[in-house]
Amino acid sequence: MTTTGRFFCADAARTRGDSIVGTAPHGTAWVLIEYRGGWPADGFDGLDLEPGTKALVFAAARAARARVLLVRRHGRSVPQGGPPRWAVLRYDATGAHRQHWGTWGRDEDLAQIAPALTTPGEPSGRPVVLVCAHGLHDACCAVRGRPVARALSERRPDLVWECTHVGGDRFAANVVVVPDGVYYGNLDAGSAVTVVEEHLAGRIGAEHLRGYTDLFPPQQAAVAAVLDRFGPAGRHDYAVARTFRDDDGWRIRVTGRPPGPATADGEAGVEIAIDVDVRARRTPQRQLTCRGPATSSAVVYEAVSIRQG
Repeated sequence: MTTTGRFFCADAARTRGDSIVGTAPHGTAWVLIEYRGGWPADGFDGLDLEPGTKALVFAAARAARARVLLVRRHGRSVPQGGPPRWAVLRYDATGAHRQHWGTWGRDEDLAQIAPALTTPGEPSGRPVVLVCAHGLHDACCAVRGRPVARALSERRPDLVWECTHVGGDRFAANVVVVPDGVYYGNLDAGSAVTVVEEHLAGRIGAEHLRGYTDLFPPQQAAVAAVLDRFGPAGRHDYAVARTFRDDDGWRIRVTGRPPGPATADGEAGVEIAIDVDVRARRTPQRQLTCRGPATSSAVVYEAVSIRQG
C-alpha cells in the first residue's frame, strides 16, 4: 500500500506494530444519514443544510451522545433507487437492539431524527456494517477502506454502507458493526469478509478487534484478552462484572460461557469468571494521521495477566 515519498498513517502504524486493542470510541447510539454527494472533510458538520434543521439534529445527537455519520452505498456511479434514508440505531445489552429508519428528500425532513433520538425505536437483530471510506478526512480511509467496502458489498449488499470518519485513521481499513457496537481494524478485502461473516455467525475473534463501544478502553482490552485465550464468542457471551482501579492499572472480572471445553474439568457451557489485569502506557510522540505533520502520543492498553477466578 505504500507510495514512495508520501506518508500514509496506516502504513506507518503497521510498521511500528501499533496495538489496536482498546481503541473503540465509547458510545451506544448512532445517527446515519444517507448522503450521496461528496462528503466534506468534517462530515455532517460541513454539509450545507438548512441551518435550523442542522442545528436541531446536532443538538439532539449531542444530548443523546450519539455519533452522526454520513453513509452511502459503495459505488456512487450505481443508480440509487428511492429517496435517501436516515436511521437512529441504539445498542441494547440484551441484544434486542433498537432501530428507527426513515427517508428524506428535503433538508427539513431530517428534523425527524430529533424525536427518534428520544424514543426507543423498534427492536431488531438486523445489523448495519459500516466501512470508513472518508478520503477527505484521511487518505488511508479511502485507500484501504474502499476495497474493503467493495468486497463486503459484493457479499452483503443489503447490510454494508460506506461511512464518514469513525476514529482511528491509522487502523484503516476500519469496519464498525452497529448497533452491536463492535469496532474492527487493520482489515483488507480478504480479512474483512472473514471477520464480518464470523461476526454475523456469532463468532467475534480477537485478531482484528478494536473493542466494544459500550466498554471503556481497559475493559475492551480485558474482553479482547478473554477472546484471545478462549476463542471467538458471541457479542453477549461475555460481560464485564467488575472493574477495580489500582495504582498500577485495572483488575477486571469478565464472566461468561466460553465456547467449547473451557473449564478445568472440561465441562462446556458453564459460566466462569476470568480476572484480567490491564496496564496502560504511553507511546512516544508520533505522526498518527495522514492530514498533518503534528505528532501526538497514544495510550496503549495491555492485558498483563489473565486467570480463571
